Amino acid sequence: MQAAVDTREVRPPSTLRRKAAAYLALTKPRVIELLLVVTAPTMILAQQGLPSLWLMLATLIGGAMSAGSAGAFNCYIDRDIDRVMKRTENRPLVTGELTDREALVFAYGLGAASIAWLWIFTNWVAAALSLAAILLYVVFYSIILKRRTAQNIVWGGIAGCMPVLIGWAAVTGSLDWAPFILFLIIFLWTPPHYWPLSMKYKDDYAAAGVPMLAVVRGRAQVGLQVILYAWATVACSLLLIPIADMGLVYTATALVSGGWFIYETHRLYHLAIHHQQVSPMRVFHGSIVYLSLVFLAVGIDPLLPF
Repeated sequence: MQAAVDTREVRPPSTLRRKAAAYLALTKPRVIELLLVVTAPTMILAQQGLPSLWLMLATLIGGAMSAGSAGAFNCYIDRDIDRVMKRTENRPLVTGELTDREALVFAYGLGAASIAWLWIFTNWVAAALSLAAILLYVVFYSIILKRRTAQNIVWGGIAGCMPVLIGWAAVTGSLDWAPFILFLIIFLWTPPHYWPLSMKYKDDYAAAGVPMLAVVRGRAQVGLQVILYAWATVACSLLLIPIADMGLVYTATALVSGGWFIYETHRLYHLAIHHQQVSPMRVFHGSIVYLSLVFLAVGIDPLLPF
């Protein structure tokens, strides 16, 4: 006897679900996740304890909307090069799931909502910093720097540093030296985080005409720059100890994870100068682990009595 055959038609996801998924992809959720990872610990450090649950939630929601708006603007601006690069070939404006107009309206709407949300539920300082972050990423990085200079990710990375200022301002209504040290940690961390990725996708960026450092310089030069920025990042992380009176947990985490991060960058450089097969994504993923550990310690340290 033959087994019964299921003749039910397999239906594609509904248009509404596909649209929602496309809009979500437009915001670059993985980038948002990383930005939120640094915001919450900064708020705990600013409070020297746990802020109110509502304030933390409101700040994280506003920050996510702000970062999502910047990501959507970036997808709109870069839609021509995204069609060339394999890494970005599934973005909504490349696949046609969203029109250019839909993406632009969404980006403006989400950006305006993020600023209003932070102004209403936190304070005007956090809202103004949110606006600055969007403008920095969209205008300074995406429009001005990205296609013109190999230093694009260095100065363009300023936008990615803004969440720590936003988080601190949401708690205190002002800024201090400690959030600027956290800002500088992320600023110096961005090149050794992103340049290994650009090594892996060097051909993609070259085809798209984007002068990432890996496109205009050899592997050894990129590896050396990654090392220098990694050392600077770790050194800066140690400055937080006297400035914010950090304790044992943060100090140990910054030293151990920083040493490991530096080792990984030296390993990448060693392989590059000896013309061996490099594994840049190992440094890329390792950099995320490093930053997450440092900021986890930033959030835990103020809650401990030592």
